[in-house]
Amino acid sequence: MIDWTTAVVLAQGEPAAQQPEQPGIAGLLFPMFAIAVLWYFLLLRPQRRQQAQHDSLLESLKKNDRVVTIGGIIGTISSIHADSKEVTLKVDDTTRIRMLRSAIKQVLNGDGPSESSSGSGG
Repeated sequence: MIDWTTAVVLAQGEPAAQQPEQPGIAGLLFPMFAIAVLWYFLLLRPQRRQQAQHDSLLESLKKNDRVVTIGGIIGTISSIHADSKEVTLKVDDTTRIRMLRSAIKQVLNGDGPSESSSGSGG
């Protein structure tokens, strides 16, 4: 017959020294840190680079540049207002549109993409 102390030891299973350890705080925070690094390099960094390129494009605008707005209007800059936030686009011989400088998407001059390469090709 099995005595009482032997039954208790058998019921406990493996000794405590052989049980796997629980992950520490570093083991739990590492995946979150890795996700944050991936988020930065895949999303935030390229977006900041693109925003910097667009800001430099807006700063380099000058009179007689052919531009495309975010709404798809193609025109020529006829004047840049003194406050530097507005431009006037000449769309047709008699049509001029005042709009914000930030609404300009791209320049169609020699230093920007050409009209034929900016199309969707469809």
